[in-house]
Amino acid sequence: MKRKIVAHKVADQLFVAELAIDRALSETARLTSMLSDARVEAGLSAVVGQSVMDRTCASIVMLANGRRELVEAHGHLSDVKNQIGLRAVAIGGMDKPEENAPPPSGELDQQPAERRASRLRRVV
Repeated sequence: MKRKIVAHKVADQLFVAELAIDRALSETARLTSMLSDARVEAGLSAVVGQSVMDRTCASIVMLANGRRELVEAHGHLSDVKNQIGLRAVAIGGMDKPEENAPPPSGELDQQPAERRASRLRRVV
């Protein structure tokens, strides 16, 4: 019974961490959008604030990669749950993909150019 209680505590903290990184992504994206809108509204050249835009966009990529790592950790915690004899215990109430769903892979900034290009289509 103690393992089940501890597993629920860990799961609760995992959900807090997942929510926090999603909120950080959302707020950083909102800031990045606001920077573009502010530049246009102020009638400034596109070169003004480019270094700030570079940094906020890089932050989004880093947060997304951190989110991916947290999702991976979540999967490993599921394995640990099974290893400690809690396979049949449901922890958390969110919908999850099927067990055989493909795992997340790759980093955002390392997507092959041919894969990016294959999703683009010419508009005439």
